[in-house]
Amino acid sequence: MSDYVRTIQPAVETALYKGKVIVIYGARQVGKTTLCRAILRNHPESALYLNCDEPDIRATLTDRTSTELRALIGSRTLVVIDEAQRVRNIGLTLKLLADNFHGLQVIATGSSAFALSNEVVEPLTGRKIEFRLLPLSAAELLTQESPLESRRLLEWRLRYGAYPGVITSDDPGAAILEISNSYLYRDALEYQTVKNPDILRRLLQALALQIGGEVSYNELGSLLGLDKNTIARYVDLLEQAFVIFHLPPLSRNLRKELGKLRKIYFYDLGVRNALINNFNPLHLRQDAGALWENYFISERFKANANWRHTVNMYFWRTYDRYELDYVEEEGGRLVGYECKWSVQRWQPPGLFIQTYPGSEVHLVHRENYLEFLT
Repeated sequence: MSDYVRTIQPAVETALYKGKVIVIYGARQVGKTTLCRAILRNHPESALYLNCDEPDIRATLTDRTSTELRALIGSRTLVVIDEAQRVRNIGLTLKLLADNFHGLQVIATGSSAFALSNEVVEPLTGRKIEFRLLPLSAAELLTQESPLESRRLLEWRLRYGAYPGVITSDDPGAAILEISNSYLYRDALEYQTVKNPDILRRLLQALALQIGGEVSYNELGSLLGLDKNTIARYVDLLEQAFVIFHLPPLSRNLRKELGKLRKIYFYDLGVRNALINNFNPLHLRQDAGALWENYFISERFKANANWRHTVNMYFWRTYDRYELDYVEEEGGRLVGYECKWSVQRWQPPGLFIQTYPGSEVHLVHRENYLEFLT
């Protein structure tokens, strides 16, 4: 099977040679190298690929003068620096390249936003264009399969996720377990003051069991023997590592709307299921509804990131138990979604529409979900 077409590729190629360093963030094994090689194939004579997982490449790029960098690059006009966060002071190296090499396009990839962005934010202020690459989206999968095939494979994807190597593996459970066990914490442990990977795993396991429900840092702290500020720091760390993301509650007009808790979801359900070691078919599970909710919300997250839409994301719930799983705000307009794995009759919460005039509400189920993702 050929490589899937990534939605952000045309936008990345459009951004080439505009005088900016292109920075592509994404988790390990998510396809950053494959994307870069696809771009490089369009520039075979002028391109240079540097893999910073290689020690000698890291040394070549660490604390170099512009003269030394010019000797490395030569006449090439497109340079990819893959896993750039592994180079010490990479931000200064990228700044030298941006300031001293007219006509040179640099693409830098980083496997974790906290590692690379902390290095590049100040040196590259005004000099970079940022992209995020996430696990394969529903729209990207449709580049090689029909809508009918996607719907047939939907339950499989709720069990094993959408990392490229998992999608194409003959043993998807083993493939996602390897990613979860070998890559999930590497950057967090390497670049942050987290000495014990077991703490992160236990935290993620607790979060995996709470998808679809409100999360309290105090309760998590009591469960894990940590204070709530440490929990908050670890959650932020895992968000920056592209493992999880959170939704705050929508709380504006009604006094009865929830205002303090948050919901936490996983970018990839295969990772979530690997953490609790449960790849069972949905008819044998108690969490099918929660999986479906996580799936749709994460797919909307991917779609907006890939389309480069800037939206505010919330959930909505009142103390009287009126609720919507997911709400997006764009341009001052609210669109709500309720996720139901089984197609059933459903009454939209009139209180939401009454409170937010001009808003829309949709029921999302396994028969119509592609309408909202493509």
